[in-house]
Amino acid sequence: MAYSSSSEGDKYRSYLNESDEVSNIKWRFGSAPNYDVVNKLFEQGKTKTWPAGSLEEKVQNLVKTWEMEMFHKVNFADYKTVDPIKYRFSLNGRKGVTLEEKRKLGGGYNSLLQTSLPQKFRGYNPAEETVDSSHRAFTTAFPRGFALEILQVYSGPPAIVYKFRHWGFMEGPFKGHAPTGEMVELFGMSIFELDEQSKIVKVEFFYDRGELLGGLMKGNPSEISTNDTSSTCPFLKSTG
Repeated sequence: MAYSSSSEGDKYRSYLNESDEVSNIKWRFGSAPNYDVVNKLFEQGKTKTWPAGSLEEKVQNLVKTWEMEMFHKVNFADYKTVDPIKYRFSLNGRKGVTLEEKRKLGGGYNSLLQTSLPQKFRGYNPAEETVDSSHRAFTTAFPRGFALEILQVYSGPPAIVYKFRHWGFMEGPFKGHAPTGEMVELFGMSIFELDEQSKIVKVEFFYDRGELLGGLMKGNPSEISTNDTSSTCPFLKSTG
């Protein structure tokens, strides 16, 4: 199956070693991401330690690798975890979208924070953000990253159903709100459907985006703008 960890490079994510293949990939922020900081956060804050080779460990590595590709690889043809043609993504029961349709939504955090709330109640409005501005906003708020762990796997492939936890410490401003230094957590469920080649063809997520944004908007309004953060900052190359 396509979700074992790499023997080189990042120990939780496949396809991040120093091979010529990796160096020839077009990366969104200029080079392959480095997850050392968020890996440390993960190891310090995880609540589960899965046995090596277990289904839970494999699913956790698959999700981390999928997330890395979605956030950092520019060309769909470079994706190793998914079938770029058959792939569909859905959030909270919405109609599934293709990779190209997902890109038009702003990709990354924008596709993960879609909402039907009226504009004035959105707080964070994915319709007004680009893939770069959204990534900058969250990596500024979470300078140590937004870690991911799998809490439980309910079924294995071809339909992987699992419960997850994302967390980070708000040590930077977010959309005009001052940092609180507090931990912000998000819990949810997801379904990954794999084909006969162990490629992901369908992803469904179910969670309350308010649990994330509520924690990020607790701080007092400030004059600090996340737009002042340079896109070349190494933290912008890392995510969950």
